[in-house]
Amino acid sequence: MANLNASPQQLEKLLGVVSAKLGVPAETLRRDLEQGKFDAALKNMKPSEAATFNQIVSNPQMLEKFMSTPQAQALYNKLTGGK
Repeated sequence: MANLNASPQQLEKLLGVVSAKLGVPAETLRRDLEQGKFDAALKNMKPSEAATFNQIVSNPQMLEKFMSTPQAQALYNKLTGGK
């Protein structure tokens, strides 16, 4: 898998971008994600996107494959400002 080690500042920035896109407060999203709850994120997604997301995050091999794609890397770099 590609190296996705991010600094705390980069993770904060990513969390802020994602929370804004989903319309969920950053702290709520952080708490939910830390507890493995994706409901807040999923409720604002299209049903087909939510189903795909659930499928990917429930399968470690699929998640690793997804995060290794150039598209996922490009999105990560865009959201973190390439840092």
